[in-house]
Amino acid sequence: MPSLRSRALSAALTAAGRRRRYASAEAVRARVAESARRPASHLPPRRLGRVADISRTFVGAWPVYDVSPLGTEPAAHVLYVHGGGYVHELERPHWALIRTLVTQARARVVVPAYILAPRGTADRTVPVAADLLSGLIASGGSGGTVLIGDSAGAGLALAAAQRLRDRTGDQPSRIVLISPWLDLSMSHPDQAAIGAADPLLAVPGLLEAGRLYAGTLAADDPRVSPLHGGFAGLAPMTVFTGTRDVLTTDSRELLRRARADGAEVEFHEAAGLPHGYPLLPVPEGRAARERIVELIRSAAEL
Repeated sequence: MPSLRSRALSAALTAAGRRRRYASAEAVRARVAESARRPASHLPPRRLGRVADISRTFVGAWPVYDVSPLGTEPAAHVLYVHGGGYVHELERPHWALIRTLVTQARARVVVPAYILAPRGTADRTVPVAADLLSGLIASGGSGGTVLIGDSAGAGLALAAAQRLRDRTGDQPSRIVLISPWLDLSMSHPDQAAIGAADPLLAVPGLLEAGRLYAGTLAADDPRVSPLHGGFAGLAPMTVFTGTRDVLTTDSRELLRRARADGAEVEFHEAAGLPHGYPLLPVPEGRAARERIVELIRSAAEL
């Protein structure tokens, strides 16, 4: 059973109407149009500079932040790919997780503010993410590199790892996927029932966001939906999902297909928890973050 705080937060999210962002295709298109008129900031919060060295470079048109622990060499390297349905920028919960990785795991965290859909489509975005991952592995050593993504960012992270596997065979030491969005067709038969209880996401808006990100590619192209990309030869994976998340079907399918391909998967399914719960200020989220920190520390020791 979820904790009292988790139940209260889910109720608050429902009451606040958070799922309105994905309630319809029109809502997503309105958000994209507003972002075109008034782009949201992806800048890190100022207080992060009190505990981390922060620099910014550009990879093509992508701003890429490099966040490292103050006054010490990083113990490991992380590429973190943020969520937001491919149409939302980095937000406070993402930066809070990054702060945890820097301060508790003593990790250098590389954070791309990738171009959002519809300007940023899978055919353009996945190769750049794969190049970033390749460069981080080369600079930090494969034993000390962890790839982390949440939601849409987890889909992009997995697609990048698959592309790198197909191109060179290189992999990070571990892939961590938080509430991953892996099949943009939203066609799993269980999603309707699960979606009715989801306080954050709704199928109609996700379908539209996925269409914008897919661009000219088909929904089952592995660059769009890495659930179709195969799992043999990938790094060991750790997956976090909650049963009140309409995307939990993607995590369950990943578990089934990855194990069928002989891939290693550590799987955490939290009963009654919503989408992205490891980023939330609840006991279950704290436990998930502690596990992620453990995984990064383990990678540093390899």
